Amino acid sequence: MVDLDSEVPPLPPRYRFRDLLLGEQGWQSDDRVQVEFYMNENTFKERLKLFFIKNQRSSLRIRLFNFSLKLLSCFLYIIRVLLDDPAQGHGCKELNRSCSNQNYTPGTIDWSPIIWVNRSLPLWGLQIFWPVLRNLFIPVFLNCWLAKHALENMINDLHRAIQRTQSAMFNQVLILISTLLCLIFTCICGIQHLERAGNRLTLFDSLYFCIVTFSTVGFGDVTPKIWPSKLLVVIMICVALVVLPIQFEQLAYLWMERQKSGGNYSRHRAQTEKHVVLCVSSLKIDLLMDFLNEFYAHPRLQDYYVVILCPTEMDAQVRRVLQIPMWSQRVIYLQGSALKDQDLLRAKMDDAEACFILSSRCEVDRTAADHQTILRAWAVKDFAPNCPLYVQILKPENKFHIKFADHVVCEEEFKYAMLALNCICPATSTLITLLVHTSRGQTAPWEAFRQLTGTKQTLSRESPQSSEQWQKMYGRCSGNEVYHINLEESTFFAEYEGKSFTYASFHAHKKFGVCLIGVRKEDNKNILLNPGPRYIMSSTDICFYINITKEENSAFKNQDKHRKRHESKLSYHGASRLPVHSIIASMGTVAIDLQDTGCRTSSGPTLALPSEGGKEGRRPSIAPVLEVADSSSLQTCDLLSDQSEDETTPSDDEVSAGLEYAKGYPPYSPYIGSSPTFCHLLHEKVPFCCLRLDKGCQHNYYEDAKAYGFKNKLIIVAAETAGNGLYNFIVPLRAYYRPKKELNPIVLLLDNPLDDLLRCGVTFAANMVVVDKESTMSAEEDYMADAKTIVNVQTLFRLFSSLSIITELTHPANMRFMQFRAKDCYSLALSKLEKKEREKGSNLAFMFRLPFAAGRVFSISMLDTLLYQSFVKDYMISITRLLLGLDTTPGSGFLCSMKITEEDLWIRTYARLYQKLCSSTGDIPIGIYRTESQKLTTSESQISISVEEWEDTKDTREQFNYRSNHRNSTSSDQSDHPLLRRKSMQWARRLSRRVPRHSGKTAEKISQQRMNLYRRSERQELAELVKNRMKHLGLSPAGYDEMNDHQNTLSYILINPSPDTRLELNDIVYLIRPDPLAYVPNTAPSRKDSFCNTVGQDTREETQL
Repeated sequence: MVDLDSEVPPLPPRYRFRDLLLGEQGWQSDDRVQVEFYMNENTFKERLKLFFIKNQRSSLRIRLFNFSLKLLSCFLYIIRVLLDDPAQGHGCKELNRSCSNQNYTPGTIDWSPIIWVNRSLPLWGLQIFWPVLRNLFIPVFLNCWLAKHALENMINDLHRAIQRTQSAMFNQVLILISTLLCLIFTCICGIQHLERAGNRLTLFDSLYFCIVTFSTVGFGDVTPKIWPSKLLVVIMICVALVVLPIQFEQLAYLWMERQKSGGNYSRHRAQTEKHVVLCVSSLKIDLLMDFLNEFYAHPRLQDYYVVILCPTEMDAQVRRVLQIPMWSQRVIYLQGSALKDQDLLRAKMDDAEACFILSSRCEVDRTAADHQTILRAWAVKDFAPNCPLYVQILKPENKFHIKFADHVVCEEEFKYAMLALNCICPATSTLITLLVHTSRGQTAPWEAFRQLTGTKQTLSRESPQSSEQWQKMYGRCSGNEVYHINLEESTFFAEYEGKSFTYASFHAHKKFGVCLIGVRKEDNKNILLNPGPRYIMSSTDICFYINITKEENSAFKNQDKHRKRHESKLSYHGASRLPVHSIIASMGTVAIDLQDTGCRTSSGPTLALPSEGGKEGRRPSIAPVLEVADSSSLQTCDLLSDQSEDETTPSDDEVSAGLEYAKGYPPYSPYIGSSPTFCHLLHEKVPFCCLRLDKGCQHNYYEDAKAYGFKNKLIIVAAETAGNGLYNFIVPLRAYYRPKKELNPIVLLLDNPLDDLLRCGVTFAANMVVVDKESTMSAEEDYMADAKTIVNVQTLFRLFSSLSIITELTHPANMRFMQFRAKDCYSLALSKLEKKEREKGSNLAFMFRLPFAAGRVFSISMLDTLLYQSFVKDYMISITRLLLGLDTTPGSGFLCSMKITEEDLWIRTYARLYQKLCSSTGDIPIGIYRTESQKLTTSESQISISVEEWEDTKDTREQFNYRSNHRNSTSSDQSDHPLLRRKSMQWARRLSRRVPRHSGKTAEKISQQRMNLYRRSERQELAELVKNRMKHLGLSPAGYDEMNDHQNTLSYILINPSPDTRLELNDIVYLIRPDPLAYVPNTAPSRKDSFCNTVGQDTREETQL
């Protein structure tokens, strides 16, 4: 390689010596040249231009001085007119002769008073310096037009100086007002001066005449007398007719454009009032009303302003709503983009209390919608770093881009988690929806929240006038929400400082009817749901509870201050001995005697009847809830050891299927930001070829679900694509606290024709989940996005009546079409009830629809209120994620459920159940899912008559006549029967006519066939269709039960019911169970002891999540 130093020749000796003597300065002076820039601005002309024109501040000062001079000249002219004395002899040929005796005669005009005027010496000294022209008239009032022009230039310079760009509307209004004033002022002064040669009008008379003339009133009492003044009036009217319409047109155009764009949010209002900003890509009326109703439902937010920033123009429906006085004073619509700092400045984002950024779920490309949301969040964070962000995202894989936001709700995460929990814990979606909605009652406040002990006054917050008992209970309990309070400041929980959590929860519910569900330590941001009986309450803890209203809005009344001292026995002494809260109901009689809390070895259910040590008629007793946890009294199930199954001796089916589970964390996360969840895993990864249920491979040859021989019923998910959101559907169903024997196989159905449904095992599936398809979420007509989903679900509903179908819809209003029956009078009555609730302004008008109440349908848009409610309750998203299993916090409990069986009915009331659970397993009940028989009137379900019922009752004449008449009355409508049935009946009649009457056996056979065809109902025809198709596909129709129908039942939820609520058979109780990982002993107990501390699996009637 060539040396680089050898390529550069050294400097001559003289340069090196000069550098030594002169240093760097000498070299710089010789080789560098100083260059001056912008020399063109150093000339005198450019400096004057820079000072008078380019420099905004100096130009503003000069124009202000010029404007002041023009106004001063007009003001001096008015003073001269007011001081003008007609008796002075001015305007005559001899200046000393008085002209006051001149009289005006029509036809003669004295031009001297028009040309010459009288000015006093001080006033003249201010106007002119040549004494000869002292009294010469000069139209100084015309300076008003010069003042108008100077004012316009001055305002432009002012806007440039303060960097104000949105001033077109202000400039146009200023120009219009100044033009109008200049016209009127010119007309006043001109007529007054010209009439000096006529009637000598005063300045006020001239003003009166101009105002009357320009207002087109024209009284005629004051009029010009000479033709010059009349000509001036005509000229001024013509000028006004030309100039003013142009100005008004420009002003109207700017006003319309401003109405479209929304103008600006006042900086003064932003600094003195509080406001939030709602950023959306397109604003629909449903989204707007959901936001406004939920946001302004809180009393603290009544004085807030809502600024809507949307890039699209406001549609007609939104415009009509925003013109309502209730919203027009508090909602401001701005058309603009969140990516422009100019629009963010218009919305005063830097002064906003919060910014809500919502994604458009109706877009065809949901990923692109998320990208727009991400950019909006970045733009707002860059412009206003201190503004709290509330962001809604659609795809879970895009969530990590906005982790900086204060609150984030991912739609697909919540959607799939709720759908999964609906399969194993019925109506979880309805439970969560009711908890996150602010429900307003129609009853007066002093009546709606008043319920004394021992009375049953209605707490109706929804449907107080309903005649159905279930609607009253359901509507009353729907008003429960989650609230928080500091323990030391609480009347509910202050006395339980130093006590266990379960003790505080039970006694708070016993005394006040509130349900304590979780706590948070002062120095920790993590919320713990039911931390268990070993958690000791501290004075600095923040308590989270479910109640009708928060404690601050509750009133307390002490009815009896003198209580007996024997409170340790906790015996019930009547309603008068209990403190009364404004929302508590009667506790009922609860006997709480101390019983044996040792290990139970019986194989009965969890809430087994304790052994009675007294008389035969004595009421069964429940162990008390201890203030401090005692390990010997707790019967917490050790879910980690999974004692319900003997892992050392797996069953033959498990061995043949190769199902070996292990508990751990998933090795791979489908997207960044997913919460790690401890769940059941397979020891070995299943080959990809084995994931196809309908196609065999080299590992197995099964082609349908029946061939796999699953022990548990299937859960079928009908979705358009297998996205990353399905991870949140699978994880709750495989959570570690669910026993292995309760794990349901999950089948993903990407298409749903009848053949695929039959192959995947729909005939013996426990639940089928129909996810709303992304490709159908957008439609040209509103509310038509759910058309395909609704029709497909209705087909499933008719073909498989016993199948439990859980459906997701885009629009909540379309829930009325689920399980639609046109002639169901009960559904029609509920439709009328929904209309009444909507007229009353209810936020949950659809809550009485049977599919929603039963948890069969929900819309993800109903969870938008979760984000809105987080502005006041910043803990709601965290609590909801813990309930749905999306987040796991060490020491926090989980949501599960248990079923009330006949052996559990000895507990009788909800209060005794609360005590039983708190004293035994530490579970906290939060609600009841109840199913009742629906009393239907004439409907489609009553038209169907089975052959077996006919054969059993054909000998009874009265029943035969009743059924025949009923059948004939309902079969008059041909639309109720398929064409095939009518053709078959016609064929049977024609065949019976052709048969000879003497052939008895043939006639009897044909008659029997005819009767069978006539008796066959539509449901039987559908059942025959499905069975024949299954036989054609080579599937066994043994699992298809066409007559197993659950359509005649109704289900609903009771959130935090009153303590005296009676338990009924098949009630499902929602529980928050303590975390089993928090109580893992150091030394693992033996399998026998572990089994002793739990419930026998053979008769276990409990469904865990």
